[in-house]
Amino acid sequence: QVQLVESGGGLVQPGGSLKLSCAASGNIFSIYTMGWYRQAPGKQRDLVATMSSRSSTNYADSVKGRFTISRDNAKNTVYLQMNSLKPEDTAVYYCNADIYRWAGDRLYNYWGQGTQVTVSS
Repeated sequence: QVQLVESGGGLVQPGGSLKLSCAASGNIFSIYTMGWYRQAPGKQRDLVATMSSRSSTNYADSVKGRFTISRDNAKNTVYLQMNSLKPEDTAVYYCNADIYRWAGDRLYNYWGQGTQVTVSS
């Protein structure tokens, strides 16, 4: 079994910063891509940022220049540093990972439980 556990969400004023963390644990051989998605009330879940095992990154246009994704492969952990936060960044942020559970396995996709980020004065 594999678990993704997020932390670091909360309430922040516009212009402020937050750093999210997501640690993967359980039956893991290696992790290919880790990333973050978000879902605002009444809207679909959208990509925020992803990073491959070779450090290739992909960002949503709306967060480029403000958010930075990073990984600690030794800890199976992905981070999202969020700066210059705006009210429109308010959403539940979900961690996502593509994981090989053992050598020769296929990729399995996993989601975390989500962490709320609220940007408001």
